[in-house]
Amino acid sequence: MLSNASLSSTRSYIDEPTQTFATTIAYKGWLRKRLFDIVFSLVISFCVLLWLIPLLGLAIKLNSPGPILFVQLRTGRNGRQFRCFKLRTMIIRQDVVFQQATKDDPRVTKLGKLLRKTNLDELPQFMNVLMGHMSLVGPRPHPLPLDAQHWHTMPNYTERYSVKPGITGLAQVRGCRGETDTLMKMAHRVRLDRWYIANRSFGLDLKICWWTIAKMLQGDDKAH
Repeated sequence: MLSNASLSSTRSYIDEPTQTFATTIAYKGWLRKRLFDIVFSLVISFCVLLWLIPLLGLAIKLNSPGPILFVQLRTGRNGRQFRCFKLRTMIIRQDVVFQQATKDDPRVTKLGKLLRKTNLDELPQFMNVLMGHMSLVGPRPHPLPLDAQHWHTMPNYTERYSVKPGITGLAQVRGCRGETDTLMKMAHRVRLDRWYIANRSFGLDLKICWWTIAKMLQGDDKAH
């Protein structure tokens, strides 16, 4: 069921920082946020995922040969790496060279395009939330090769990992979806991530969740 990407080494691209970011302990609402993460994820898991994941899994298997889930190492809080789960949306290729998905990417299956547009490919990440790797709302976790491009060179880039990464985030509901093929796009995403971290609250998380649901219903053309 699992497709593993870049799992042969846990330190392939970047070294895990030894320091703890100052903003990590600055948020007093962390307990309420964690409780919300757990309760919401459990409700979604029992009410939606238990029947929807098997149906989507069957559709994925019928649409293209290969596993249902795609597993990829990504960067989490304080730079610690974790295995991030997604529904597979691409064809299986033998090469493992990292390449961001692009618009009209030939690797993306027909079903995969729909899953990406509606964000349904992210549903397995509720398991990451329950396991404590992620939160419902936070900066999106990047693949390790993408982090390696900016970790030591882009100012304030590492600050986005002072909190748990999220299934959704302020940057995403503000249009920062798709590939970050220019420094300007990545810098804009980092600015929004840093603004969220500095201003995060339970109320803001609820707003971002609501905006995310609205975008899912509308479909996001930037999600490729």
